[in-house]
Amino acid sequence: MLDGVSLDQLRTFITAVDEGSFSAAARKLNRVQSAVSGWVSSLEGQIGVVLFDRTGRFPKLTPEGTVLLADARNIVAGVDALKARAKMMSGGLEAELSVVIDVFFPTAVVSAAVKAFSERFPFTPLRLFVEGLGAGYQPVLDGRCSLGILAALPVSFPSLLSVRLGEVPLVVVASAKHPLAQFDKEIPKSELSKYVQLVLTDRSDLMGGKDYGVMSPVTWRLADLSTKYAFLKDCVGWGSMPLHMVEHDIDVGELVVLEVEGMPRSGYPLSMSAVHQAASPPGPAGSWFIDQLRGWAAKS
Repeated sequence: MLDGVSLDQLRTFITAVDEGSFSAAARKLNRVQSAVSGWVSSLEGQIGVVLFDRTGRFPKLTPEGTVLLADARNIVAGVDALKARAKMMSGGLEAELSVVIDVFFPTAVVSAAVKAFSERFPFTPLRLFVEGLGAGYQPVLDGRCSLGILAALPVSFPSLLSVRLGEVPLVVVASAKHPLAQFDKEIPKSELSKYVQLVLTDRSDLMGGKDYGVMSPVTWRLADLSTKYAFLKDCVGWGSMPLHMVEHDIDVGELVVLEVEGMPRSGYPLSMSAVHQAASPPGPAGSWFIDQLRGWAAKS
């Protein structure tokens, strides 16, 4: 008999509890009281459990009814969510939004966009990945992610379209204790080559044989930007970092911006774009997400 339980029965049960009586529930549901009593009684008969103690002036939940009320609410809420999600999907909304974010992109900006996304699209699951260099492009190319917020690379991807969002400054830094930090003038590139350069390596094969911003023959290649940051602070080597990640360390004197020959002290502008397959343009959720990040670009 449990298979015969209807949503109407569950909604009536919940309303009777919330309104405090069968008569109040009837007014709320725009039904006669006998119909409400009948729905609740038929539900009790089908599940084999008494939900209300009717000995008093007003029906009172039994201990069993209290436990089952939570289940009833979860079932009704789940069905309501299913209906809302199906309605939005029929209108073109993505069933899920999967995004890969460049490791150099400001995390605070992504966090703010994601928070706003959860409020704007509460029934659209979001999958978020963080990668660097070609490893950011790979999930967009193979279809695992519908959208990428990625840095420009010296590689062509003919199957992808991009929308420019803005720039993230990259600055060359070293620990204040590093020998390069002692230079009080522009540092020749020949001097940089004497020390270990910390380089973010590509976890994909898309940039095989290509170096990006390497100026020293002595390199340590790291697959994780936070490890590179820790090594820089520990005076293991020198390297470039997104300004937003090291700005505080520069302000307090733990890291020093190196004035490198041929590079502006303000940093090298790394262009960021929203990237997607040309054959699969973003839907409403993806387009909205891109617009949120365009807002960041306008403010930066």
